[in-house]
Amino acid sequence: MPVNLSPPDPAAVYEVPGIRIGTAEAGVRKAHRKDLTVVLLDEGAAVGGVFTQNRFCAAPVQMCRDHLAQNYGIRALLINTGNANAGTGADGLTRARATCIALARHLELAPEQVLPFSTGVIMEPLPSDRIEAALPAALANAGSGRWVDAATAIMTTDTVPKAFSRQVQVAGATVTITGISKGAGMIRPNMATMLGFMATDANIAPALIQPLAAALAEASFNRITIDGDTSTNDSFVVMASRKAEHREITSLESTEGMALASAMQDVARELAQAIVRDGEGATKFITVRVEGGRDAAECRQVAYAIAHSPLVKTAFYASDPNLGRILAAVGYAGIQDLDPAGIDLYLDDVHVAVKGGRNPNYSEEEGQRVMNQSEITVRVVLGRGRATDTVWTCDLSHDYVSINADYRS
Repeated sequence: MPVNLSPPDPAAVYEVPGIRIGTAEAGVRKAHRKDLTVVLLDEGAAVGGVFTQNRFCAAPVQMCRDHLAQNYGIRALLINTGNANAGTGADGLTRARATCIALARHLELAPEQVLPFSTGVIMEPLPSDRIEAALPAALANAGSGRWVDAATAIMTTDTVPKAFSRQVQVAGATVTITGISKGAGMIRPNMATMLGFMATDANIAPALIQPLAAALAEASFNRITIDGDTSTNDSFVVMASRKAEHREITSLESTEGMALASAMQDVARELAQAIVRDGEGATKFITVRVEGGRDAAECRQVAYAIAHSPLVKTAFYASDPNLGRILAAVGYAGIQDLDPAGIDLYLDDVHVAVKGGRNPNYSEEEGQRVMNQSEITVRVVLGRGRATDTVWTCDLSHDYVSINADYRS
């Protein structure tokens, strides 16, 4: 069961003018489930994307980067689950391109105006013929209010669909923001292992969409980790239909730009945290906040050492306040001149360690009280400066092993 995460209420997930979505059953891996999604954008939309840093990136990731760079004007997204089309070499690129060509023909577009996305099992040939055969059904099904359908259709080991919306006033006009994501395992930043799609009708200058996508990812999807594995298929795409009736936003530093970016960041953070809450086998949602660093980079370095430690994560699963494991992770994080005597450790409101040693006032009962919670904040104060950063993670349970051992079964 996900940690304090419920399925989205379709009434609270708003349609975005200028964008339509359709889903269909293609039988990519399993029969009788929606596993194909098309996202259709009106002409004039702006699209930006951020992708995995894994050098073994999947064929659709390579093609997305290429199509975005050609700047033809993206008009459609094509997403399948069940097969990652990764580790498939030249054949994978051929099959990904074939699906782009097929959808482009239906829409009378150039193939370069289509972005393909895949998620699922690695090193298996993409059944492009099944995808092509299901395209007419997905297109016939397309409508403006099908975001939750899409969130469901892109799931793999997720247990609930992930979709969130916001509306914000920009220059006197109401602007809508809606996003969906999927991911539950192989979650590690740069990018976090996931697919994420966010759309708005804001009238934003096309030149701003790529830096906006990068900034949104950096403060949300690049701050989550479940198991430390970086996937081959990570993708986060931001779309602006530019249909809202306000003057064009030409700077993210303007009042309008900051209002839009703030609202979009809220949605991106919800989508990212939902992935952690639905982590494979997760029973606890853990915030790791590191303060007092010389810069944000070293704060992240320490936070990830804690968040990736199997010993720390299994202690959280067991609700065992074996908190010396956290100090050990801080120590091996790789900060060479770190002075342990300057470090304080907190577990929610409980002051566990002071100046590198056990707080004389700390009690096991207080630590146990916090460890029994489903949501916990670990706060480490390094005592080296004023920088801070935050990472979100989950515990590591027996179910995580079972899910991944049986993934292809």
